[in-house]
Amino acid sequence: MKPILTAAVIAALAAAALPAMAQNAGQIARVRGGASCAGCNLFQAALSGLEARGLNLSDARLRQADLSLAVMNRTRFSNADLRDVEAYGGVFSGSNFSGANLTNASFVGAWLEGAAFSGATLTGVNFSGASLRRATGLTQSRLNRACGDEATQLPGGLSIPHC
Repeated sequence: MKPILTAAVIAALAAAALPAMAQNAGQIARVRGGASCAGCNLFQAALSGLEARGLNLSDARLRQADLSLAVMNRTRFSNADLRDVEAYGGVFSGSNFSGANLTNASFVGAWLEGAAFSGATLTGVNFSGASLRRATGLTQSRLNRACGDEATQLPGGLSIPHC
């Protein structure tokens, strides 16, 4: 008996054969060197400890990137894909996360004073110990999808569920 391949199985096999959207090593090197890279593919980039202020990373794909202990003040992350980012202890004062997808990102112990979050997706974000007192664009409904702890510092009148 011969197996019959359905259209759904054929489509799934064809999709699996397509190349993944892998990171772009040249673009990652540019950012490590302190250059802006709007719209770049920085998937899983190792940027831990990077000190680069005022970059334009708008519309960039930073999914699963390591931004731990990075100092990236005044960086534009607007409309960027920051899902599953690890940003433990990072410093992002005055950075713009407007419209960014931060789903399941970890900003544990991060400094986000003056950061803008208007329209950002905060589902599953861990803000434990983070400083967000002067952050803008935060709403209670979006913070209800994130989590933090007793050390999380938020603008007045806002609260966050515990992780």
